[in-house]
Amino acid sequence: MPIPLAIRRALLPVFALVLVVVAAVVPAASGAAHGFSTVVYVDATPSGTAAVRTEIGLEYDLLVASVAESEDVPQLVEEGTAALEAGEAPTVLDAHADAIVGYVTDRFEVSADGRACEPAQVGAFGMIERHDVPYALLTLDFACEPAATHEFRSTLFPDEEQFVRSAVTIVEYRLDGRTSTATLNREAPEFDTEQPMLERFSHYFVLGAEHLLYGIDHLLFLLALIVGSRRLRDVVFAATAFTIAHSVTFTCAALGVISVPGAIVEPVIALSIAVVASWYLWRARRDRAASLVVQSGWRNLDTADWARLAVVFGFGLMHGLGFAGALGIDEPFSWPLLWSLLVFNLGIEAVQVGIIVVLFPLLMLWRRQAATGSIVGSAIVAAGVAVTGLVWFVQRLLGIE
Repeated sequence: MPIPLAIRRALLPVFALVLVVVAAVVPAASGAAHGFSTVVYVDATPSGTAAVRTEIGLEYDLLVASVAESEDVPQLVEEGTAALEAGEAPTVLDAHADAIVGYVTDRFEVSADGRACEPAQVGAFGMIERHDVPYALLTLDFACEPAATHEFRSTLFPDEEQFVRSAVTIVEYRLDGRTSTATLNREAPEFDTEQPMLERFSHYFVLGAEHLLYGIDHLLFLLALIVGSRRLRDVVFAATAFTIAHSVTFTCAALGVISVPGAIVEPVIALSIAVVASWYLWRARRDRAASLVVQSGWRNLDTADWARLAVVFGFGLMHGLGFAGALGIDEPFSWPLLWSLLVFNLGIEAVQVGIIVVLFPLLMLWRRQAATGSIVGSAIVAAGVAVTGLVWFVQRLLGIE
């Protein structure tokens, strides 16, 4: 029996929303099956007449696992884990220095005016913590011929290793009369110190856009905001509150003004998804029970509207800390750094605005053409997002991968 036209009109937007969510979730879930994101930190300075000294920070557990597999040193994983627990990680790293240096120098290169520089280890390995994660420190001197510019290339922790879903190398350099920061990733694995400023900033824009586009927790939070907005003013006010909040904490955290452990930030971000989605379910039930008419305009905001904005703003502060953790810059203030942070944030905002511009008009059209179906469909989406957020909150709180 054919499905009535009214029912098809009611169900079609549900399927569209499901497809949007699946399109967002599947790439992230697929990447998550391969591991997590990581940031490699490189500090590059002149050494001697023409050499370049690089202090490279690599996530300890990931480095051990990657070297063990790539260099065929299976015992390194067990030895590395035991040494980390005993506080003797540098000893194990030094014992396998040849394999580790070989792994790194095969994937991180420095050249001068297009001519490859020869790497050599300087001193022993060290250990530090970044965002509560143990990092191994490797110092390499790259012997170069005298040159006007230097080039860097990084393919550390590539996709084919399947340990991480994305790897970013942040190079802070004071070379060739310039002091700045560059970001290398899979799409842009190399740069040179003469790289135009516009091209350098474009990397940060793309990095910010990718972080929101492939950050499933931030996407679900945004989806909860959109579904929970009954009028254009709702989504505009909520998105503005979220943008202001995460911009403030993102900039402060990236500049080192504030620091909050990831063990706090990540569970709260997951909780924010559940709370904002649940807020819509509570509000929809309250309005329906009271037969309230939704009015437009900021003058018509009631206590619940202001409370929602306060909640969104508060959670936006935590999302900003999450954005900063993903960028991972740890550098004293400089104007190039500040501009890089602003461009990264613009990349985030571009994707956020794009998603709202695409989804919210479709949601409004759906609500006009199939009021009952849209209420049920929105409730299903919001409930699914809320449950997902709660599951993630418990997992992150308990440290479950």
